[in-house]
Amino acid sequence: MATVFRSSDHNAEIEAEMIMGILEASGVQVFAKGLDVLPGAHEVEVMVAEEHLAQAQRLIAEAQQGGPAAAEAGERESEEIH
Repeated sequence: MATVFRSSDHNAEIEAEMIMGILEASGVQVFAKGLDVLPGAHEVEVMVAEEHLAQAQRLIAEAQQGGPAAAEAGERESEEIH
């Protein structure tokens, strides 16, 4: 497993959920650690299989470059598919 996100910031859970959504919408299986305990009081980690690491990093970088507008468009697109 390879870590693509790790944080203990107050908004770590929200960031992790967003990253997981981006990756899952693109068919990348994700694994999370730390989301099931008291929010904001621990470290949250999002991991992918080693063979998906490059793809996951690219998807996260693209989402960060696109900003909120791209995230909303991607969310709408994934809802239309499902």
